[in-house]
Amino acid sequence: MTQTTAITEIIQTLADVESRFNITRTESEGFFPEWYADLPEITEVDKAALNLIRRRYLDRLNDGSLTEGTVTLITGSPLLERAGFYDPPFKMMAEKSVQIVLDDEDDEVETLKGRIDVLAMQNQFWVTLLESKRTTISVMSALPQTLAYMTANPRKDRPSFAAMTNGSEIVFVKLDFQNPPKYDLSRIFSPVPLMNELYTVLQVLRKIGQLILIPVAPE
Repeated sequence: MTQTTAITEIIQTLADVESRFNITRTESEGFFPEWYADLPEITEVDKAALNLIRRRYLDRLNDGSLTEGTVTLITGSPLLERAGFYDPPFKMMAEKSVQIVLDDEDDEVETLKGRIDVLAMQNQFWVTLLESKRTTISVMSALPQTLAYMTANPRKDRPSFAAMTNGSEIVFVKLDFQNPPKYDLSRIFSPVPLMNELYTVLQVLRKIGQLILIPVAPE
């Protein structure tokens, strides 16, 4: 028997996603160097663009809390565009529908369905996905759903990356599908401090883009 369920209904906690997909958070400090090691330089033009993104966000925040759509529009999407994910060889999709098929021990099939806010792809490989939340909700509340979406990546031979944001906080996620699947998180970045942390966010995004374009050596 096949049952179809919305991801948001069935995946609500980390325990839910870890047990259903058999993934665990790694204890290895060297698992996720992409968010802090050998980051590419950014230009003064980049910094000026990031300062504008920060100012626009803070201006809107002064008027009250921001919805998920507004967070994506004024923070998430401009960052992905600046990182180069809107241009070839990458392909950008919004509201991407995904299906995850799970088989249980009783041979029952469950299909989980959901929509990714913004998805960057390259040759059918999911480079990064962006999951947004309104500013009044902790960015970490997006982690269970984000991990579930990451498991739907059709390419399991390479790590997958995600960015979660509620505007005030941005966190990167890495999921490696090798047996057993493991994940880890970056530190929390924010556009709120005077020292604009969006500079580092852009560096991390570009680092991820560079790694994806490196061909995988044949086994």
